[in-house]
Amino acid sequence: MQPCRRELLDRTLIWNQRHLLHALREFEQFYNAHRPHQGIANACPLHSLPEPITDPDEIARLDIHRTDRLGGLLHEYQHAA
Repeated sequence: MQPCRRELLDRTLIWNQRHLLHALREFEQFYNAHRPHQGIANACPLHSLPEPITDPDEIARLDIHRTDRLGGLLHEYQHAA
């Protein structure tokens, strides 16, 4: 899997098998559940497409929160409730 190698393994110093398995599990969850995929209109593979935002005022009021994973190597962005 090329994205795993480019986005995780090429940027991470793996200490042992336990660390490798933890990093791969985190990346798999991030890649399949959160990360947008440009090939399917920026939708996450396991979720349906969100409704588009067309109101400019609504776009200006977006409150985005970032969550770091794997020590800041991966970033998740979500709208705040």
